Amino acid sequence: MTDPKAAKTCAEKLQAIAEPNRIRIIECLRTGSKNVTELAKLLNVEIVNVSHHLGVLRQAGLVLDEKHGRFVVYSLHPKIFINEGKATHVDLDWCKIEIPHN
Repeated sequence: MTDPKAAKTCAEKLQAIAEPNRIRIIECLRTGSKNVTELAKLLNVEIVNVSHHLGVLRQAGLVLDEKHGRFVVYSLHPKIFINEGKATHVDLDWCKIEIPHN
């Protein structure tokens, strides 16, 4: 039986991912780190909305942020999103998901 704490952690991460624009942000970050402006342009979404979604992903521990001068650059957390060959594996402790590369 699944440990209640592990189930709660996994559910929180899945809730953070379960929004179309957040899925699109994750897809953009699979190719490398980007700042909010770059992501907003790629997704054709307002910067404030991208910032909000990145905050949710960061709070869930799915993305990392690093200050580069006046920009904050975001990347996928390498312990959660693992690139292997033609797929990215998502390790949420309790469950693992494989996302094939296009």
